[in-house]
Amino acid sequence: MGAGVMKKSGGGGRRGRRRGHSTAMSEINVTPFVDVMLVLLIIFMVAAPMLTVGVPIELPDTAANAMPNEEEEPLTISITADGLIMLQSTEVSDVDLIPKLAAIAAERTSDKVFLRADGALAYERVAQVMGALNAGGFNNIGLVTDAGGPSMDGN
Repeated sequence: MGAGVMKKSGGGGRRGRRRGHSTAMSEINVTPFVDVMLVLLIIFMVAAPMLTVGVPIELPDTAANAMPNEEEEPLTISITADGLIMLQSTEVSDVDLIPKLAAIAAERTSDKVFLRADGALAYERVAQVMGALNAGGFNNIGLVTDAGGPSMDGN
């Protein structure tokens, strides 16, 4: 696979000429290495978007358009159907939410946060978490929903 045999062209007279004299080829074949690296690159490019927050909740459907992407990784707060609050993928109690949000807000350049809430939750619970987000220093709250739902005009 790596080393091969290369014929040496001889010169000179009758005495120094031997037929079929060969030396080892010292070049490495990099084609299989490049193939493997390209396959790994494609695998990581496909898998990277799937590594975002993975708290399983049923988002409500809406006809709203998607928000544009930003440079900084978005902060995501999720509320499960049980009412548990998840900061990214870590569970946070109600008492610890505002201090943790204030500490995160001090380190971030953006005040944007995405709020994911299960569709079966009461509006009161979602409003409580939105109030905590505001108290923690995040005033730009984006509600995450599934696209393609019903719109207000009946379509």
